[in-house]
Amino acid sequence: MRYSRFGKSGFNVSSLGFGAMNLPSVPLEQAREALNYALDQGINYIDTAAAYRNSEEIIGECISHRRQEYFLATKTGARDYETAKAEIERSLVRMKTDHVDLLQIHYVNYVSEYKKAMDVEGAYKAALEAQREGSVRFIGISGHRPDLLVKWIAKGQFSQILFHLNLAQPFALDELIPKATEMDLMKVAMKPLSGGFIQPVDRAIRYPYSQDVHVTISGMVSVQEVKENLAAQEEEVGTEERLELEQLASELGQHDCRRCNYCSCPLEISIPDVMIASKFREKFGLLPKGHGFFERQKERITGCADHDPCQEKPLCEEKCPYHLPMQSVVQKAASFY
Repeated sequence: MRYSRFGKSGFNVSSLGFGAMNLPSVPLEQAREALNYALDQGINYIDTAAAYRNSEEIIGECISHRRQEYFLATKTGARDYETAKAEIERSLVRMKTDHVDLLQIHYVNYVSEYKKAMDVEGAYKAALEAQREGSVRFIGISGHRPDLLVKWIAKGQFSQILFHLNLAQPFALDELIPKATEMDLMKVAMKPLSGGFIQPVDRAIRYPYSQDVHVTISGMVSVQEVKENLAAQEEEVGTEERLELEQLASELGQHDCRRCNYCSCPLEISIPDVMIASKFREKFGLLPKGHGFFERQKERITGCADHDPCQEKPLCEEKCPYHLPMQSVVQKAASFY
């Protein structure tokens, strides 16, 4: 396990972090085994959020007795002061702790959301208040728009940044990671498998591991998954391998989708998943979760070409800040059926 100084926190953090979002989907004893095994192996960064069903309660139940062994990060999706304050207090109770090491203003993708959260009566006020009281040590922000996140962290109000970084989404490398490094922020990469789509798993994990980030959060739900993730980081990435991974990421990232979710589809097609899967699906195929997604979306995806309101001009493409050809990618995906 590689450890490094975690930005302004000074904490010696493990390169692999435990993403607890999916723990509610497995039996409690399985979650307990996975969390404790991870701590036993030296993983010392635990990531969750108020919105992840009962993930926080599982952490409190399973590892609160080992609280001194890990850096605990959670998130509030609230934008106003009162709701954020209530969420922070509830998170502490759920996780059976008197403080979290990191509280992130969660999933900020729109300028309007950012302004509301940072307003005089916004969520940031609640975070600052909790920090003064000692129940929050550091404040961070997460989002899916690296171009906007660069501007927001530059204001100097956050100590940490959480962003996508995987073989199909290398976009944080352009400006966001260099800016965060310049500011000595805690840099946390998420979704190394893009939510369970990208394979091979070992190469997917090694890509963010090869980049200038402190922690890669991987969603894990079993001891076996912890072992697989640890094995992928067992050896350092050499120059030749790093260049190969970067070349692969450049190829697989040509879809250009940041998963900002501006593109709400009238047929409820999950367009970002289709876009991001489009390149590596052709090259490597999909993990079981990816196959399951396309099976569940089959009727919607195959119906795209016949949806009358989108015949003249696709509604999704009008909303995309990157002007991506989403309709053609979705319709190409239909051919896989």
